[in-house]
Amino acid sequence: MTDLASLKYTDQHEWVALSGDVATVGITDYAADKLGDVVFVELPAVGSTVTAGEVCGEIESTKSVGELYAPVTGEVVEVNDAVVDDPASVNGDAFAAWLVKIQVDPADVDALLDRAAYVALTGGDA
Repeated sequence: MTDLASLKYTDQHEWVALSGDVATVGITDYAADKLGDVVFVELPAVGSTVTAGEVCGEIESTKSVGELYAPVTGEVVEVNDAVVDDPASVNGDAFAAWLVKIQVDPADVDALLDRAAYVALTGGDA
């Protein structure tokens, strides 16, 4: 079980877990629920640079196409190929089905929303 209180969040419904200078990024259960059945995930390439607030991938569901926004700026050091191969895994456990790992400045992660602020953003439905 992921310790939700230790995660940071974005207003685009991504969660971020920091370990040293590597941020693991995924979408929240709230986002996965709103998307519905996820059928396709496109992630940035390892070695590419992503910029906070800019589109870095795509998540498609049976209901809609959603853009994945980089929550932080940095270099992509790993992608979760298992999610690309089985996009529906995001619906099973959005926190276990992380998407990318990005080498970052840890201070950038500190600036994101904490759990209480994210819950308030979603109207308590997070």
